[in-house]
Amino acid sequence: MLLTTYLPEPSDPSLLDAHIASRPATPVGIVVMNLGTPDQPDAGSIRRYLKEFLSDPRVIEIPKPVWQLILRGAILPFRPRKLVEKYQMIWMPEGAPLLVYSQRQADGLQQRLDPTGQHVKVELAMRYGNPSVESAVDKLRAQGCERILVVPLYPQYAASTTATAVDAVTRYAAKMRNQPELRFIRSYCDHPAYIKPLAKSITTYWEAQGKPERLLLSFHGLPRRCAEKGDPYHRECMLTTAALRRELEATGVPVQ
Repeated sequence: MLLTTYLPEPSDPSLLDAHIASRPATPVGIVVMNLGTPDQPDAGSIRRYLKEFLSDPRVIEIPKPVWQLILRGAILPFRPRKLVEKYQMIWMPEGAPLLVYSQRQADGLQQRLDPTGQHVKVELAMRYGNPSVESAVDKLRAQGCERILVVPLYPQYAASTTATAVDAVTRYAAKMRNQPELRFIRSYCDHPAYIKPLAKSITTYWEAQGKPERLLLSFHGLPRRCAEKGDPYHRECMLTTAALRRELEATGVPVQ
């Protein structure tokens, strides 16, 4: 029977010290996690990204042997080249827009937390591509974080977004001998800390551009079969809509 090999851990110089009175205070780590993006707007980078993304069984719920034939035979050889121009059109000087804005969110969170005196370290991770989950967790652990909170940037829970983010973190933790304490934000679809800023951004726009006759909300879609199998995404989108409607009720603009 083969023994499991775990990742090597930094040695603890006080491991056998019998005179340690208490555990030293350590910072809390936060992993802000988003979907991901190619490293560059070129065919090779796009191909690597699509291969990782579309090979996730949480994203494509088709039997793996069948799907891999389709992916490797009909998608990866052709689709990346067709996407190069589209990526180049949106690419920013600092990189991919999703990466740039996600990093700004992570940096902004760190800046908001620093003045509070709380010992917190924030790192960005992408579920697919870079910066990877492994690199984010490693950076936090190198800073002494033994407790890590994972915050997927998806207000509404779905198996293809939030669940696969949790999968990626726990899969990496399963390789560790000395695991950190992990906690996860499952969703925040109707939390006031999400709804109030969302409503504020809408009313601020209306103040500059004028009120519309109606506010139409659009969410990313999921196959109907996912909801029928128990995915709560559709229900949580409706909870977001209801909470936002209540928050904007005083404006008199119908929300649907």
